[in-house]
Amino acid sequence: MKPAYAVVLAAGKGTRMKSELPKVLVPVAGRPMIDYVLDMLAECGIERVLPVVGYRSDLVRQALANRRGLVFVEQTEQLGTGHAVMVCREQLTGFDGPVVVVTGDSPLVRPETIRALLQEFENTKAACLLGSAFKDDPNGLGRIVRDAAGRFVGIVEEKDATDEQRRIKEVNMSCYVFNAVDLLGALGRLQANNAQKEYYLTDCPGLLLQEGRTVEALPLLTPRETLSINTPDELAAVESALLAAE
Repeated sequence: MKPAYAVVLAAGKGTRMKSELPKVLVPVAGRPMIDYVLDMLAECGIERVLPVVGYRSDLVRQALANRRGLVFVEQTEQLGTGHAVMVCREQLTGFDGPVVVVTGDSPLVRPETIRALLQEFENTKAACLLGSAFKDDPNGLGRIVRDAAGRFVGIVEEKDATDEQRRIKEVNMSCYVFNAVDLLGALGRLQANNAQKEYYLTDCPGLLLQEGRTVEALPLLTPRETLSINTPDELAAVESALLAAE
């Protein structure tokens, strides 16, 4: 498969964690949560990794100083997930291959899932593939919208969703593979015309679809992989899942 880049969204403060640490440095079973994500990417053979840092970025840089292949990118303003990837444009310009985008607060995503997305990307020459999941309780997550034939139509954030869309169980897990050139083109067309006045990365797949490009959502993530960390209770659930797997 083609060499890939990875963008790791790691700029957040994590207010609900009740910690002064950058969110991605909050310990999970004794290790910063971002460590698990970076280990997973390394297992996939991805050597070019762009952590997007922001809140107390000096601490994140220090904590990860011994890792090879990291190029830190600073997000000085928190203007949404789309903006977080926008700040990587300089590093991605000139690259024509797959770009994996994941969050630094999802330590249970498996290398097998990312490898499956990369293999499908190679096979289909898609502009974008999303790793989705089915959740009995999709509260708080963006919904995967499909047409009557089951084809991917777009992602709608919960704050912008209709009552009918909120009943959808298939959710976006912020786990993507983009073609680099297509990603940069879509980022250039993003607009902050939503309830949050932010640039949503989730709008990029829809923009690419409008151009007639191939975009698919693949429900590859297991229930365990959907456990991300936003609160102390979610941290406890992830630690329990990690201990259960040992």
